[in-house]
Amino acid sequence: AYPMAEIWPSQRVSPAARVARGVVRVNEQLNDLVLVFTLLAMLVGLIGIVLPVIPGTIVILVAAVIYALIDGFQAVGWPTLVVLGLLTVVAVTADLWATSVGAKVGGASIWSILAGLVGGLVGFLVLNLLGAILGAVLGVLLTEAIRVGDLGKAFKAGGGWALGWVLATVVQLAIGLVMVAIFVWQVMQGA
Repeated sequence: AYPMAEIWPSQRVSPAARVARGVVRVNEQLNDLVLVFTLLAMLVGLIGIVLPVIPGTIVILVAAVIYALIDGFQAVGWPTLVVLGLLTVVAVTADLWATSVGAKVGGASIWSILAGLVGGLVGFLVLNLLGAILGAVLGVLLTEAIRVGDLGKAFKAGGGWALGWVLATVVQLAIGLVMVAIFVWQVMQGA
């Protein structure tokens, strides 16, 4: 029945099994290719955190989800994706809470912080990333200057916002690195 009848019965391989082994090799090569593209997308996400032109942690999460879908959730399952999703939420909101804390530490009022958020949004719509940073700092600076009438205190509040933005970037980068590490660890466990 088997073309290789002269070998031990436990070593007999049917034609269907040989075809299946070939398919497995093709699937392994395809998975390796998908993994390479996923890791490249995650690298782009990490770069996007430092040079915030694209939402870096969102790119990392989407890359992990696409990999999990293609892999049939074998290496990266739902629990891992939920953890990555929660980390993404923390990272994406870091701009809001870290800049607000920085501005508050710098002495800004809640109105100045809100003005900074609005200024950042308007600046982003007008000049993209640079506009968002300038708009937010100017919003905090001008509102504090009007509120307290002291440019020194206004500059301290604006500087606090800028320090919060740097802190937010550091937090996002750390979270992005942790997300990539979790993904790689899960893939290595499933391999």
